[in-house]
Amino acid sequence: MLEELHVRNLALIEDVWLEFGPGMTVLTGETGAGKTALVGALKLLVGERADSTWVRAGAAEAVVEGRMRLPLGEILAKRRVSSDGRSKCTLDGEMATVGALAEALGPLVDLHGQHEHQSLLQPSRHSEYLDRYCGADAVSRLSEYRSAREDWAQAGTTLDRITASLAEARTRSDYLRFVVEEIAGVGPTLEEEAELDRRLPGLKHSERLSAAAVEAYAALRDESGASDALTVCHSALRHVADLDPQMDAITERLGGVAVLVDEIATDLRAYAESLEHDPREFDALQERLASFMALKKKYGPEMADVLRTSQDAEETLAALDAGQDGLDSARAAVDSARAALESAGRALASMRAAAAPGFVVDLASATLDLEMSGTSFEVLLEDVPFDEWGPDGPQRVEFMFAPGPDQPARPLARIASGGEISRVMLALKGVLGAADDVPVLVFDEVDAGIGGLTATAVGRRLKDLASRHQVLVVTHLAQVAAFADKHIVVEKHMDRDTVSTSVRAVEGQARVAEIARMLSGVESDAGLAHAEELLGSARSVQ
Repeated sequence: MLEELHVRNLALIEDVWLEFGPGMTVLTGETGAGKTALVGALKLLVGERADSTWVRAGAAEAVVEGRMRLPLGEILAKRRVSSDGRSKCTLDGEMATVGALAEALGPLVDLHGQHEHQSLLQPSRHSEYLDRYCGADAVSRLSEYRSAREDWAQAGTTLDRITASLAEARTRSDYLRFVVEEIAGVGPTLEEEAELDRRLPGLKHSERLSAAAVEAYAALRDESGASDALTVCHSALRHVADLDPQMDAITERLGGVAVLVDEIATDLRAYAESLEHDPREFDALQERLASFMALKKKYGPEMADVLRTSQDAEETLAALDAGQDGLDSARAAVDSARAALESAGRALASMRAAAAPGFVVDLASATLDLEMSGTSFEVLLEDVPFDEWGPDGPQRVEFMFAPGPDQPARPLARIASGGEISRVMLALKGVLGAADDVPVLVFDEVDAGIGGLTATAVGRRLKDLASRHQVLVVTHLAQVAAFADKHIVVEKHMDRDTVSTSVRAVEGQARVAEIARMLSGVESDAGLAHAEELLGSARSVQ
C-alpha cells in the first residue's frame, strides 16, 4: 500500500505531502489544478521515463518521495530529476538506478489512464491476464511449461558445448594419431635405450678395445710380466717375515697388489673374449639409436618426454571417441527435452483455448454497465514457431476489440481510446477478482466521456476493487467521487506572478461542498442537497 507521497517542484507543485489509506481514494479539482502532475509523480516513482520539462520553472530539480508498506516491511523510494533531465534515485536510503526503482516498485503499482503506457497496451501481458482468469490450473501448467523450457535450454547448451569441444578436438585428431603411430612405429622403451647406451660403445671400438685388453693382459701374465715380478717380490719379503712390523705391513700391502693385478688380468681376458666383432649388428643398433634420437628431437628432450607425449595423445583420442558417445547422449537429451516441452506447450495452449470463450463472455458482461454497449472482445491465440516459444508459452496471446457491432475486431492496444482502455481494465480487474495481486491501482480519468448511471456503475466498480486493492482515482465525476473512502482536493493558486498547486483532504461538510461543486460548479442549496443525497446513496450500497 502507498502510505505517503512527497512531491516538490514538479510542474505547478511547489511542495506537497499526501497521506493515503486503504480502500478508495479520489483526487478531484478543477481542470489544470495539478491532478495529472500527481499521477506523473507516481510514474516517476515507479521508474518511468523522466522529462526535464516537468521540473517547476526556476527550480534546479524536481523531487518525488514515496513510502510503500508491504506485508514484510516497507520501501522508501526517492527520485530526483534535474532541469537538464538527469535522474538520481535511492531505495531505502541507498543509491539505485532507475531500472532498480522500476524493478522494486513497478510491480506494485498499476497505472490506468488516458495516456498511460499500461499493461493492457502491452500484448506481452495479455497471456498473464488470461492465465490469471484460468486460476490454479494455469499456474501449474505454466510452471510445467517453464520448467520444461529451461530443461530444453540447458540440454541445448550442453549439446552446444560438447559439439564445440569435439569440433576443436577433431581438428587435432589427425595430428594426434600421427604422433601415436610415429612413436608406436619405433616402439621405444627406457630399458632398451639404456641397453643401447651400454652396448654401442663396445661394438663401435671393439678392435681397439680388444687389442688393448690383450696387450695389457700379456704385460701382466706373460713370462717376466708384472704378475711374475710381483710374485718374486712378495716371496722375497716373506723370507723376513716377523722380523720387523714395519716390513710386515709392506709385505701385506704387496700381497694385496699381487692379488688385485691377478684379478685385473683375469677381467681383461674375459673382457677381450666378450667383445663382439659383428659390423651388421653394430649398424642395426646404430640405426636403432638414430631413431630414438629423432623421436627425442621432436618430442623430447628425454625419452621419458617422448613416452609421455604418446600417452597424452592416446588419452585425448580416447576422450574424443568417448565424446562421440557423449554427443549422441546430448542429442538424445535435447530430443527428449523438446518432446517434453512440446507436450507442456500443447497442454498450456489447450487450457488457454478452452478458457478464452468464457473469458471473452465474462469480460463483455463486465463492460455492459460501463457505457460500452455494442463492443465485443476476442482473444487471439496465434501459434508461433517452436524456436520462438517464449517464457509465457507457445503462442502469441492478444486481446482483440471491436468498438461496435459492425466493426471487425482489431488489437485492443491499437484502436481503443484512453477512456475505453481504462474501462476495459476496470472490467478486467473485476473479472480477475482475487487473482490480481497488484496492490495499488491508479485510475486517471477512467470516467472520461461518461455520466449518469454509467458514472455510478464505474464508481461502484471502483469501490468493489478497493476491497481487494488500494485504489487511487483521478476523477471529474461526483458519482465516482461519492464512493471514496478518502477524498483529496487538488487546487491551483495564483499569487501575483506565481502559480502553485496545493492539496487538502476533505471530510464532512467540506466534502459535501466539493461534491456539490463537481455536480453544478457552485455551492447552491440545491447542489449541496444533491451532494448529500449522492453521498448517502453511495454509502448505502457500500
